[in-house]
Amino acid sequence: MLKRRLRLRPGYWGECWTLSPSTGQRPVLLSSIEHDSPSQATRWVRVTIRTIASALDRGAAHEAWDWVRHGYKEAEDALTNGEAATFAVTQQDTRLEWILRPVIFLPLARREAVILPECAYQFACPTTHKMGRNQPHDG
Repeated sequence: MLKRRLRLRPGYWGECWTLSPSTGQRPVLLSSIEHDSPSQATRWVRVTIRTIASALDRGAAHEAWDWVRHGYKEAEDALTNGEAATFAVTQQDTRLEWILRPVIFLPLARREAVILPECAYQFACPTTHKMGRNQPHDG
């Protein structure tokens, strides 16, 4: 049996959620992304906010730009200390919320990197050719 050492990797997970009359009673996940550092995590939020800031009303835009210029530092400090950080902005009846949190990433197994059980080779490959046993797949 092939034994592999799991390499857990610390990182940061970011999500952007929205809640509005068009999404119903529950928030909807708009996007999510992994980061390697607190600064990368807050940079993702800052870039997103800069992109939408011109479409926000005066109050929401002021709040958003304040976070982009200064508030992100508090979020980076929280992430560095192992705490989650959030920022939300509301435009009329739509709320956008970014959630950043420290996480431990568990690597996913790659099918090409292990010897598969015999039953795995009983199924036809969806392409016109069959891959050789334990041969890397480019696709």
